[in-house]
Amino acid sequence: MNAPVVVGVDGTRQSLRAVEWAAEEAALRHLPLHVVNGFGIPDAFYGEALPPRDWLDSRRLEAEEIVREAAAAAGHREHHPVVEQESVLDSPVPLLLRRSEDATMLVVGSAGRGVLGDLVVGSVATALTAHAHCPVAVVRGEDRAGTAPVVAGVDGGPASEAVLALAFEEAAVHGVPLVAVHVWADADPGRVFAEAMAPFDFEPLREKANRVLAEALAGWREKFPDVEVRRVVEEDKPRQRLLDWSRSARMVVVGSRGRGGFTGLLLGSVSQALVQHGGCPVLVARG
Repeated sequence: MNAPVVVGVDGTRQSLRAVEWAAEEAALRHLPLHVVNGFGIPDAFYGEALPPRDWLDSRRLEAEEIVREAAAAAGHREHHPVVEQESVLDSPVPLLLRRSEDATMLVVGSAGRGVLGDLVVGSVATALTAHAHCPVAVVRGEDRAGTAPVVAGVDGGPASEAVLALAFEEAAVHGVPLVAVHVWADADPGRVFAEAMAPFDFEPLREKANRVLAEALAGWREKFPDVEVRRVVEEDKPRQRLLDWSRSARMVVVGSRGRGGFTGLLLGSVSQALVQHGGCPVLVARG
């Protein structure tokens, strides 16, 4: 069987939205959907061998109900995928990271409760986006149907190929345009050189930025001839420009780390900014 789309759920409205988004992805790709809930042991029980049996039974029943509700939401679609259900006594992040080893994509919501509630905040989000073995989608912001484009953040570094592969595939399965964005100034070069009291010709930098994007896109149009592609080269901070693009995009695709125009991605700052503040679902590619 093809590798499933895995979605982590916790019973909140945000996680049910993630299930619906993941179900659409699975259906379009003709893949199964694997709905997962991990109910870990709270800190209050640490130091004991196991929590009380009645607590475990209660949590297990609650987790099973959460998974059933999520699976039912996925099954309400006209074209729905085959749905697999799993509830496990385990912390959500280690569980989801393990499931990502055999997944096409890992999907989580933008907020939650309890141990799953920190999935997109701070170190937990970093763990998923930095260490998952497959692309990670954080479903947040607005759902935009119609012809809203897939936006890909391209820096010309090693991660660009994985970003473009995922972005072209998403644009193709949804039948929408792809906007490939390269932002070439992480600082404010105008201010830097103005303060230096020296004239500076920015045209070579602009030409190089256009060349970086053209080289990154080379060959992809032949692989996806039906995808309309728009190239955008901008002089700005990558983090801010991609956040701006997220307010009109169907989804934004970035790498977990990067270089060049996306210097911030060396620490994951651009991807983490989108995960926490983006105006649409964010896909973090691996590679």
